[in-house]
Amino acid sequence: MKKRYFCLFAASLLLLLTACSNDSKESADMPMEMDSAKTENSQDSAALSNEMTGENGKEEVQQEEEKAVEKANQTNRKVIYHANLRIEVRDYQQTIEDIQSQVTETGGYVVESSTYQTPEDDRTEGHITARIPQEQFQPFIDFVKEGSSKVLENNVSGQDVTEEYVDLESRLKSKRAVEKRLMAFMEDAKKTEDLLKISEDLAGVQEEIETITGRINYLENKTDLATVDISLEENDVRISGSNGESSTWQKTKEQFVKSIDLLLSFFSGLIVFLLGNLPILLLLAVLVFLGFFTARKVVQKTKRRDKTEN
Repeated sequence: MKKRYFCLFAASLLLLLTACSNDSKESADMPMEMDSAKTENSQDSAALSNEMTGENGKEEVQQEEEKAVEKANQTNRKVIYHANLRIEVRDYQQTIEDIQSQVTETGGYVVESSTYQTPEDDRTEGHITARIPQEQFQPFIDFVKEGSSKVLENNVSGQDVTEEYVDLESRLKSKRAVEKRLMAFMEDAKKTEDLLKISEDLAGVQEEIETITGRINYLENKTDLATVDISLEENDVRISGSNGESSTWQKTKEQFVKSIDLLLSFFSGLIVFLLGNLPILLLLAVLVFLGFFTARKVVQKTKRRDKTEN
């Protein structure tokens, strides 16, 4: 009986020891599994975080560019203005002087100016091209219209280059960032091959920066100063009386002046002819005088001979 109880007690103790051994093994394995799970989760979280950060960064850059474009469109649009005017004026010279003075007052400058006479009706015509600050563009056009006797043509056009300008600024910013990185790489590079490659890339980027900067400056100049082309035709209108007295008097004065000019031209030509041919005329005068003197002597001898014979 005692032996039976002892066997049961031994079996129970063995089972208890086995259970404790398994529990300790499981408890030892659980921290390792939990640590690996935590490591994997932290790596996945970091990767996901980096991916989200990259995507968020791109979205933020894109949003900033869209905001910049929207702001430029709303506040400071870049428009190239150009105007063509063809006008008639009573006093051509005075009108040209007034236009040039107005151009200077507005802060602009004259690009080109030309004047010529029409052979058909002897009228004075000309052309002037001016660059005017954009804020003075419309007031200057109104000034030219007011100073003319008649506006024959008036064309105003505008070219919106805002999107191109904003795109160029964005590209310039990006290229300058690339230039900065390449210069940093060049400082850290130690191999000759790397230096040559970086120098070549840097030269290409700097050339693109110069091209973009030149285009930006061109657009800024074109948008800051508008171009105005003005063609002028002189039309000197004279008011005549009801009986045509003013017109008749004008024609009489013109004819009188033409007669005086004709007489002056005649006497002027005669004086030029005499003075210019004076040596020849003197020689001819001497020859005529000698001929006349010789002929006179011959006639006198003939008369004496006839008297002697008689």
